[in-house]
Amino acid sequence: MTSTAPGRATGFAALHRAGDPLVLPNAWDAASAAALLAAGFPAIGTTSLGVAAGGGLPDAARSAASPTRSLARLLRRLPCPVTVDIEDGFSDDPDAVAAYTASLEVDGVNIEDCTRGRLISPRAHAAKITAIKSRCPEVFVNARVDTFWTGRNATVPETVERALRYVAAGADGVFVPGRLTSAQIREITSAVPVPVNVLASPDHTVPELARLGVRRVSCGSLLFRAALDRAVEVASAVRDGAPAPPATSYGDVQDLASPFLE
Repeated sequence: MTSTAPGRATGFAALHRAGDPLVLPNAWDAASAAALLAAGFPAIGTTSLGVAAGGGLPDAARSAASPTRSLARLLRRLPCPVTVDIEDGFSDDPDAVAAYTASLEVDGVNIEDCTRGRLISPRAHAAKITAIKSRCPEVFVNARVDTFWTGRNATVPETVERALRYVAAGADGVFVPGRLTSAQIREITSAVPVPVNVLASPDHTVPELARLGVRRVSCGSLLFRAALDRAVEVASAVRDGAPAPPATSYGDVQDLASPFLE
């Protein structure tokens, strides 16, 4: 059994509302998570790309299990629900995936049906979901369907078929990342009986996604990538003679550590 507090886990599920989707920011370290919480977001997720790249590791290659667990153990001290991106569970063995999930002691996980860029059998992915829910019933399992993300079997019928398998296996939500049209999103949300999650993108605003039936909008790796862009932009401007721009104060950044101190 996970030690996730039942009330907090239930509260996280309740954030997935029809007509008012959860906008989930994805942190890559303790400071980014604390800053996002301070900005008023009701729950915090993680980005596997940010966690992996921050440690000099490739994403989606089963190389970031340890830093992901370390970050989860920090973030669970925050006074809000936390959901962690665990790639494909870092294993083919459903029991090992469930044990790893239990070790995180968080409110939710995002688990993808793709390993090293290739779709896996939906039966294999469903077995992982069932194992997680059996061992950690309080954890909100967001089952990712990577058909559109990988460009393989990227049709609505194939996506829905996989999604329904995962729902039958116990998934609490379904995540379909990738470039989707409004019509495709509507078809998916109409066919899937649990909250559907998509990525934030230039193609659709949150109000538009709400009208299409989406209940969760994840930032994914966007914030991490934007932070890299901004850091390079500022450094380049200073190098080229511009004055240093204003930024969060040293003391305020120090204060971000306070939720994590023993």
